[in-house]
Amino acid sequence: MTEIFKGSFTQQEPIPEAGIEAALTVLRHGRLHRYNTSAEEISETALLEQEFAAAVGAKYCLAVASGGYAMATALRALGVQPGDPVLSNAFTLAPVPGAIAALGAKPVFVGVTEALTIDLDDLRAKAGQAKVLLLSHMRGHICDMEALMAVCDAAGIKVIEDCAHTMGAAWNGVPSGRHGLVGCYSCQTYKHVNSGEGGFLVTDDEEVAARAVMLSGSYMLYERHLAAPPKEAFETIRYETPNISGRMDNLRAAILRPQVADLATQCARWNDRYHRLEAGLRGAPGLTVIDRPEQETIVGSSIQFLLLDWAADDVRRVLTRCAERGVELKWFGAPEPLGFTSRYDSWRYAETPQMPDSDRVLAGIVDMRVPLTFSLEDCDLIARIIRAEVGSVYQAQSTAAE
Repeated sequence: MTEIFKGSFTQQEPIPEAGIEAALTVLRHGRLHRYNTSAEEISETALLEQEFAAAVGAKYCLAVASGGYAMATALRALGVQPGDPVLSNAFTLAPVPGAIAALGAKPVFVGVTEALTIDLDDLRAKAGQAKVLLLSHMRGHICDMEALMAVCDAAGIKVIEDCAHTMGAAWNGVPSGRHGLVGCYSCQTYKHVNSGEGGFLVTDDEEVAARAVMLSGSYMLYERHLAAPPKEAFETIRYETPNISGRMDNLRAAILRPQVADLATQCARWNDRYHRLEAGLRGAPGLTVIDRPEQETIVGSSIQFLLLDWAADDVRRVLTRCAERGVELKWFGAPEPLGFTSRYDSWRYAETPQMPDSDRVLAGIVDMRVPLTFSLEDCDLIARIIRAEVGSVYQAQSTAAE
């Protein structure tokens, strides 16, 4: 009998009861705007910022409307101007180059390795082309951060980390987002905490933090922040920094505070599922599992594998056959963007020469979400289905080649 998976790849767990109760409290008093507080009241958003800063060991934190807004704000706070080149990954999601393009700046893409991390050799070659790197830890894969920072420090490049997929992860014990000058995180539904949309920006740099707070639309209410610089940091920049409103509201903050408090537990649960899937896929003929470095503390909210050097039609057959058995896979090798799987040659607002080595890797990347609504037994079943369908198509390839 053919096994079928009947679960959903897009169903999240419910918001924790503590978050629901906190949200109801906000709804009942009606003070949703972060600066709309009663006497002696501290807003949910200010408390969330303080708690998230403590969680990642940052001096300053700003809660905003989305991860994309956090990245664009970080770029503006670093002084990126229209026309400026900004380095970024060839393997990422559209909001990353979108944040660069939103400023009128120009993405300069850096290649991807078979480990699905930024190609440090390509970064060295392009280091002289820009003064800022917007580094995407795409799908949770963290590169050698000491080596990357050595390249960037030598070239005078400021690093902004896109940690949309690495909240709770670390490299050599340092939380993701804390090697560079700024860390940006997402609270979108499919990320590690869920407020539908939302994001964080963290930094230890007083001026960057102050500019980000002003950019977010603090007006002159920056003293109501608990995780922002002292008021003296705003004395000059408050007159020269535009208001580009993108604050987080108290309702989303109320939902998020219990999730941030429980993040470590949730990350461990994701990793249980990830390692179960990884074990089930390892050794499958024709399929390459991505080995994770021992320095990397992962959060396995998604899993990737490579069908390296496979013909496009054969990859499509795997996706179709898995879909017929209830397993939803995404492919970054498709010539046209589908869902979230666009890539550097899809973003035609950025003039980019072809990158053959990266193209080869991108053509083989297969991606799958790992919701916490999956049981460990679900993960075993999914791995068996993928293994069987990859094996079937791979065997047909081998037979045809004989």
